[in-house]
Amino acid sequence: MKRIGIIGAGAWGTALATVVRRAGREVIIRAHEPEVTVAINTRHTNPDYLPDIPLDPAIQATDDFAEAAGADVVLLATPAQFARAAVNAIAPHLAKGTPVVICAKGIEQATGKLLSEAISDTAPNITTAVLSGPTFADEVARGLPTAVTLACNNMDTANALAETLGTPTFRPYASRDVVGAQIGGALKNVIAIACGIVDGRGLGQNARAATIARGLAEMARFGDALKADPRTLMGLSGLGDLTLTCTSVASRNYTVGKALGEGATPDDVKIGRRTVAEGVFTAPAVLTRGKALGVELPICAAIDTILHDNADIDVTIGEVLARPLRPEV
Repeated sequence: MKRIGIIGAGAWGTALATVVRRAGREVIIRAHEPEVTVAINTRHTNPDYLPDIPLDPAIQATDDFAEAAGADVVLLATPAQFARAAVNAIAPHLAKGTPVVICAKGIEQATGKLLSEAISDTAPNITTAVLSGPTFADEVARGLPTAVTLACNNMDTANALAETLGTPTFRPYASRDVVGAQIGGALKNVIAIACGIVDGRGLGQNARAATIARGLAEMARFGDALKADPRTLMGLSGLGDLTLTCTSVASRNYTVGKALGEGATPDDVKIGRRTVAEGVFTAPAVLTRGKALGVELPICAAIDTILHDNADIDVTIGEVLARPLRPEV
């Protein structure tokens, strides 16, 4: 695992490229925009997505899927809704046994499938893994201490990937719970929008803490229905990522919610943003899957109605608070 290909040159893909170089590996990153390819290769920076981070000149960029897919490991860092299409593009160029590591966080909106399931539809014979956890791209790129979950059904592969990507400031914890590692990373984005609304409406820190806790309960119910290991949801890719994303203005999803809470319309928060707030797409997707599984997800449902049905925020909050009292467990 000496040469790592990265599909997606947004903030997260670029940050992962810095991790790979610190780990002493070769890296090639596939960019969608030609200007990003040029900037990385000539100016050793990505001004569109990580403007203040100087990049190692050894980081190479390309617009060719085949070139990036020819690496020993491929990190999939596209937005979640483009994961299936990206794998469809790289699949013909992957050598047998090349691990594809899902680094995006979300659920496919059109189908309600986890990204590993969507990828399996497209390329059933590839080896998939998941990298997830509390990871702001800017901090990772600057080399600040970060710990993540790295999950694969094959623990030998999970351990090998952790050894390949691990550095003194980027610590992957190997796991075999591919499903659980994806659930935390997806649902926390929706709960972060809810926390942003709580803060934007000035409802207080008690309310935000309750939203995080009850959001974790929704995450646990969803995970239980999909046979995830509950310990995974208490770990880095679950509680860890949930805590980070729900409490910081550096979170895109939290800031979308805060803007809504302060009076912005759903159209306002969807238009003119270069980077994606995945929770906007995950909210309806998780409800599609939750309905099929018979899982109750009141916070996710509330956020979906606000984002996609133009529901009144105060009325929606009132409806959530008026739900019947019930045992916590």
